[in-house]
Amino acid sequence: MAEKTARLSVDGIDKDIELPIYSGTEGPDVIDVRPLTSEGLFTYDPGFVSTASCESKITYIDGGKGILLHRGYPIEQLADHADYMDVCYLLLNGELPNAEEKAKFVHTVTHHTMVHEQLSQFFRGFRRDAHPMAIMCGVVGALSAFYHDSLDINDPHHREVCAYRLIAKMPTLAAMCYKYSIGQPFMYPRNDMDYAENFLRMMFGTPCDDYKVSPTLAKAMDKIFILHADHEQNASTSTVRLAGSSGANPFACIAAGIAALWGPAHGGANEAVLHMLSEIGDVENIPEFIQKAKDPNDPFRLMGFGHRVYRNFDPRAKVMKKTCDEVLAELGIENDPQLAIAKELERIALEDPYFVERKLYPNVDFYSGIILKAIGIPTTMFTVIFALSRTIGWISHWSEFHSGPNKIGRPRQLYTGEQMRNHPDAE
Repeated sequence: MAEKTARLSVDGIDKDIELPIYSGTEGPDVIDVRPLTSEGLFTYDPGFVSTASCESKITYIDGGKGILLHRGYPIEQLADHADYMDVCYLLLNGELPNAEEKAKFVHTVTHHTMVHEQLSQFFRGFRRDAHPMAIMCGVVGALSAFYHDSLDINDPHHREVCAYRLIAKMPTLAAMCYKYSIGQPFMYPRNDMDYAENFLRMMFGTPCDDYKVSPTLAKAMDKIFILHADHEQNASTSTVRLAGSSGANPFACIAAGIAALWGPAHGGANEAVLHMLSEIGDVENIPEFIQKAKDPNDPFRLMGFGHRVYRNFDPRAKVMKKTCDEVLAELGIENDPQLAIAKELERIALEDPYFVERKLYPNVDFYSGIILKAIGIPTTMFTVIFALSRTIGWISHWSEFHSGPNKIGRPRQLYTGEQMRNHPDAE
């Protein structure tokens, strides 16, 4: 029951419309606008920036205060005291696992990392120079043709099996996309390695010269997975929920999320950071580009600074900055021109009053892009790794949607086209 009520007065309607107001456990109150439809009205909210499309218990963001919570736990604490498997279990189940639950969960995920052998033939249909995200959209959607024994979305066990399969197989598929693009053989996963180690080995190992995984790089990869695991009702998560509302199978829904993530305004941000560094070219050119960024009439923007949601700072960036410093120290990278540009841009953004006053701090995409480049991952793979990381968030929201009463999504529109008119040949 709503404890408060809003009243809306509309010209032409002789009584106020009462709208219930609900309070969540965190965040602002929400006004239930559903009673408007009985009066022939609905709301107009381009981009859904003022509309709560669902009720969720998974993730909470306070952009003004720089807060990101997963099931109530601050992201900084999870990054410092948990690994990606802990976070996956938490997002799926609502609580952190105890030792027994963790061991069982890790064992299950580990023993689902292989993909059907026929799926490797699916890759041959793509050109070698295809963008890895194009391949990911196709192969993830194709999983429903190989694992159709668990596609009953109304069966909790089937939903659980699909979740485990997606979490387990995404690193394998991501690495296969990379290996296919460079003409190297696919590497099978190994059950004696943890999640991040396995991914790096499948990316960089070969049958003739196995890859020894650096603990520092594996830890950095795990941090990237954690920090990108979920981010509330963003474009791709909302896409997964909307696709799921039609009753589509989970593999199709995750493929839809990957397609939405591919957009440069969403998942391509860390790739855009590297393109920006290439455009700047040299540390000596930075002042010129800083001036361009400050000029309101110039379309140039510094990528990786500020955030649409976080009006203070991105809490993930603090963790990522520390990890970035550890990776660069481990690899001894000192003379890379792009990294030199990135470090100077970081210094300016943290000191220049223009950026400080506008709170244009380096965000998680800025640091993750630098880390991935330092590890040796090409920019075309950045968004694939984002999709790998975000799969747990997508499947958790998909599962939550199907765990209770739901209905198919059907946004409305403000129609501004022609009014009804007759065809010239109509009598």
